[in-house]
Amino acid sequence: MAAARNEPNRTAIYATALTAFFAIAGIAVVDPILPIIGEEIGATTWQIELLFTAYIAVMAVGMIPAVLATGRFGYKKILAAGVTLVAVAATLAALSTTIGQLAALRGVWGLGNAMFFATAMVLLVSLADDREWVVGIFETCVGLGFAVGPLLGGLLGGISWRVPFLACGLLMIVALVLAVTLLKDPVDKPGPLHVGQVFALFRKPAFLALAVVTATYNFVFFVILGYSPVFLGLDVVPLGLVFTAWGLGLAAGILLLGHRLAHALGAVQTLGIAVGGVLVTTVLLALGLPTAGSIVVLVVAGVFMGVANAVLTDLSLALGDPDRRVTTGAFNLVRWGFAAPAPVIAGLLHPLGATVPYRVAAGVLAVGAVVFLLTAHRMAAPLGERVTWSRWNRAARAVENTPEEAASRL
Repeated sequence: MAAARNEPNRTAIYATALTAFFAIAGIAVVDPILPIIGEEIGATTWQIELLFTAYIAVMAVGMIPAVLATGRFGYKKILAAGVTLVAVAATLAALSTTIGQLAALRGVWGLGNAMFFATAMVLLVSLADDREWVVGIFETCVGLGFAVGPLLGGLLGGISWRVPFLACGLLMIVALVLAVTLLKDPVDKPGPLHVGQVFALFRKPAFLALAVVTATYNFVFFVILGYSPVFLGLDVVPLGLVFTAWGLGLAAGILLLGHRLAHALGAVQTLGIAVGGVLVTTVLLALGLPTAGSIVVLVVAGVFMGVANAVLTDLSLALGDPDRRVTTGAFNLVRWGFAAPAPVIAGLLHPLGATVPYRVAAGVLAVGAVVFLLTAHRMAAPLGERVTWSRWNRAARAVENTPEEAASRL
């Protein structure tokens, strides 16, 4: 903690992290109110899932221009503009009367969050002397946001589904005040970026392998997050409490388990454990357990997801480009791009059977698990790590104890 106490930009760091909390809570606040929105507006399952897909799709597409814009306008202006968009979209969503209006505003909301997420982590890392401490602060806010968001959605949604949206708008106005008054750009201004720099990162085998695993994992993440409220069929307040428990499991995985396992076993092997755990829990959800059993599995899935989220951030930074903006743009394009279709696909599959979306999700993640087993050694080598099954892989065995492997440890 000594490094944390000596941080010269501590106020700006805490302000950025608190803004991240508000942004994440805004994602999760919609979860418990999805069924009641469908009932009151008269929308089908796949239509209400548009509230997730429109949001995530625009966020994925908006990441690249948001990253590029930092080279011209700086981090603070892009972040503040993003927070402003979210505040406006959330407030107007509370006044919407059709699912089309809500989906469009969620798209605007997603663009605002793209501008925020494209800058927040880069800004935090550039402002801090202790990267591990500041990443921990950010992840704490992410975990708490996923825990508090559903609670707000459930409790306020018991009054009306419009109230949680209004509350999000108010929270983001507070975040905007923090951003304008307390945030500051780092001394070293960001240089210009080109789109080609972002896509060139996918030529690195280790980063490409991580991107494939991340894509399948995030597809499943948002099937579980977006479709489970419909699958469970609970009232708005109980549903809010269920996803608060899921969010607490996610926070526990991020804050209590992820980095400890990574330090003990290596980040790559920890990712394998997390992906395996999410795969098993998705298969259990696909079995159509009683409601109580599904809730328990959902919370356990949250723990494994938290572990995955904790190490994915670190792995992307470690395997990516030295310019954090390039890594953030490329990684978030994959993360959100493959998450975007998941909720709507789950909604379209729902008429075929309540558990069919989970079965498809399990199949997608099984592909990711196979890719992980085949490529984990590529991710581990640049980090100086090994995976226990690398001796079964000829390519991995061929470079063990060579000068190239020794250099990779540096």
